[in-house]
Amino acid sequence: MKETKRIGIIGGSGLYEMEGLENIQELEVSTPYGAPSDKLIKGTIKVKEETVELYFLPRHGRGHNILPSEVNFRANIYALKKLGVKALITVSAVGSMRQEIAPGDIVLVDQYIDRTKSLRGNSFFGEGVVAHVSLADPVCPTLMKMLKKASDGKGKIHHKGTYITIEGPQFSTKAESNFYRQMGVDVIGMTACPEYRLAREAEIHFAAIALSTDYDCWKVDEAHVTADAVVAIMKNNVSKAKAILKDLIPILTTEWSLLAECPCEHALDKSIQTDPKHISKEAFSRMELFIGKYIKRG
Repeated sequence: MKETKRIGIIGGSGLYEMEGLENIQELEVSTPYGAPSDKLIKGTIKVKEETVELYFLPRHGRGHNILPSEVNFRANIYALKKLGVKALITVSAVGSMRQEIAPGDIVLVDQYIDRTKSLRGNSFFGEGVVAHVSLADPVCPTLMKMLKKASDGKGKIHHKGTYITIEGPQFSTKAESNFYRQMGVDVIGMTACPEYRLAREAEIHFAAIALSTDYDCWKVDEAHVTADAVVAIMKNNVSKAKAILKDLIPILTTEWSLLAECPCEHALDKSIQTDPKHISKEAFSRMELFIGKYIKRG
């Protein structure tokens, strides 16, 4: 039987308003970690003669009523995995930490630094099952190549960058902003971590589109960042992100077989440390979606 291609997109609520999207429906998905940020939007799109399924999830809820620290990241990624999503693209607003990354630019992030402080649920593992996955290269190299191809001609695109995740919800002080710049950071935001960590554990191919909205507060000749300014630039950036996603879908569909050759597909292979005999029924039931292909239970 031919595999149905399922693609996930996490970002703002307007991203699902995509040309050619059909059969739109809302899905409530239950997870062992509680409810996702909102109902998922499912739609289909035709690529030549093939029907591709797209699943959209607004990270902060459709009314933007969830703080970055309050996002149920594990439930969001679990829900996408449960629905059979194999490739995930996230879209988020960021502040620029580099002169050359201007507001309105787009960065295809390839590295991350985590400076969050609260317990956001950084792993599916624990409570009876131990695994250690590699995050040396946190973004799927196969999906990144496709994303670069799709972004061609969509404005000023930076094909790599390091994203630092801060706790928020407040923006940085000037001292913090300059400190992060000294660390070699390119963009700053509040939501990337732990999405990339959880996607890797779930063996989902992951890539990210970061939309630059401001220069944070390090740039003394620029007005300090405000929520209103971020929203205004973000609206313009969303149209660019939609254009990239629109061109990515046929590329990804055509080159889908390349995902099977990618290390992301087998991230948990040899990563699970717990002896199967010591995994309780309860723990196995919670983790079967991830570890079931490596550990069989009678």
